[in-house]
Amino acid sequence: MMKRFLAVLLGVAVAMPALAQDKFPSKPIRMIVPFAVGGPSDIVARILGARMTESLGQQVIVDNRAGAGGKLGSEAVAKSPPDGYTLGLATVSTHSINPSLYKTIGYDPVKDFEPVGLIGDIPLLLSVHKSVAAKNVKELIALIKASPGKFSYGSPGLGSMGHLCNEALKTRVGGMDVAHVPYRGGGQMMNDLVAGQIPMVFEGTPTSLPQIEAGAIRPLASGSVTRTRSLPDLPTMREEGFEGFECSAWFGLFAPAKTPAPIIAQLNAALTTALKDPVVAQRMRDVGVDPATDSTAATLGTFLKADLAKWGPIVQAAGVQLD
Repeated sequence: MMKRFLAVLLGVAVAMPALAQDKFPSKPIRMIVPFAVGGPSDIVARILGARMTESLGQQVIVDNRAGAGGKLGSEAVAKSPPDGYTLGLATVSTHSINPSLYKTIGYDPVKDFEPVGLIGDIPLLLSVHKSVAAKNVKELIALIKASPGKFSYGSPGLGSMGHLCNEALKTRVGGMDVAHVPYRGGGQMMNDLVAGQIPMVFEGTPTSLPQIEAGAIRPLASGSVTRTRSLPDLPTMREEGFEGFECSAWFGLFAPAKTPAPIIAQLNAALTTALKDPVVAQRMRDVGVDPATDSTAATLGTFLKADLAKWGPIVQAAGVQLD
């Protein structure tokens, strides 16, 4: 009897470490951000990471892997072990635009990832220099068509959201003779818009809001589905008569493909808790991000497939492909 009792105790002792190893999470979690420190993606990741750390009981560490338009960091996530300890902050650029924009990207945005949940989006605003006579989008288009070759628009670079949103608008109205002026980032582009060197841009709320509030530029419409909380009186492109037109830079959280469903559920619960936290939500709004109201993994998966189908033809119509 004593031998049998000792054998049972030994079995329990052996099983306990295994059970402890099965508990998730048992060590820090790495959240890879495929862009540089200080940008919108990095700020959002750090806001969420701090709150998710509280829920998960393990530190969520932000790991910036900038380069190649977000390709390097996203590929690192795709090739990480599917154990829940590596997450990736994805954007419309990394997962919806890059597959059509670049010849090769090193990952499949659908097959190589498991969706965790949608985080939120930054609406792009169609804004003009204060000297432009148009007071709404239709007036702006009429001005451009009445003066072919005299208008231009700025963007943060080839293949950027600002570039593609303008190209989508051109296609939507049957073409406009308006030149594209690409910049290396949104800062100098916004400086030139304020100075009147370019008449119009599609740009995100973090860069646009300070100049709008200062009266240096005038917003005509938001590319969001519903009015942005930052500018509740500004109509959307849909309200301006462009039904179905949407131009927002979304953020989502993904894990490597084949990450177990129970771990995805636990990560999603931590993300959802963070997004529902009033302090987190306000901090996100303060940097121009509208937090997601539906952040299930299934919603993000469905959304991504639809967004890929949307941006592919727009990139192709713009005639841009990068190495």
